[in-house]
Amino acid sequence: MNPVVIAVAITGSVPRKRDNPAVPISPAEQIESTHEAYEAGASLVHIHVRNDDESPSSDPERFAAVQAGIVSHCPGIIVQFSTGGRGRDPGQRGSSLYLKPDMASLSTGSVNFPTIVYENHTTLVTDLATKMRENGIRPEIEIFDLSHLHGARRLVEAGLMDDHPHIQFVMGVENALPADEHLLDVLRGELRRILPKATWTAAGIGRHQAPVMEWALLRGANAVRTGLEDNIRVIKERLARSNAELVEIAAEIVVRHGRRVATCDEARTILTLPTTPAGAA
Repeated sequence: MNPVVIAVAITGSVPRKRDNPAVPISPAEQIESTHEAYEAGASLVHIHVRNDDESPSSDPERFAAVQAGIVSHCPGIIVQFSTGGRGRDPGQRGSSLYLKPDMASLSTGSVNFPTIVYENHTTLVTDLATKMRENGIRPEIEIFDLSHLHGARRLVEAGLMDDHPHIQFVMGVENALPADEHLLDVLRGELRRILPKATWTAAGIGRHQAPVMEWALLRGANAVRTGLEDNIRVIKERLARSNAELVEIAAEIVVRHGRRVATCDEARTILTLPTTPAGAA
């Protein structure tokens, strides 16, 4: 029964409370929501922060407050900051990396999103990767297109990250990678060919969340991802009550596939992270 990391993306940059009142916006709400998800089995939390008007923020003080609260209330959980670009000034996307979270997301190329181009210029990617290396932060490489895998390999070849990165395939974003089981096989095949030591996971957006988890587990994924950032519903007719409820569903899927939910220590071993969490006193 190989352990599986459950990652919870608690907020993101898109859903608002008008979409689902459970979306945590303030630092206090984010800390509480993460603690509930941690108690339900999450061993990694992916963090975006918001301004008071719910718009995306890059404010280091907000990242610091959320990080401190999570480290205090969720011993051992892996803290991962977002450096994503939706609604954020590109020059500020790495402004909180000096806080040295365990991990940070890193997109290695541009892609079409539903209403915008998600732009990740090569100079920005290099700058973010350099800051992560300098601060001892492990990147999670976000793959929205097959070419982004080769962007990751270029970072390895440049010495900006090691040869066993953590890779996340993001499926179901409109205008980007469809949520297609065959495409996951294509992506995994290319990953094995060019980055054979990588760990990996896959995230399904919206109604694709549970199916993509199933496909990933069938193929031996090291982790699964859930959370209100990606999906605000349990079924079409009902909103999710909390991030914890989505984690509970993910845990049930993990067990159904003959695996078990990883502890935080196991998650750190799987993702080759130090046992002592970043930000711990």
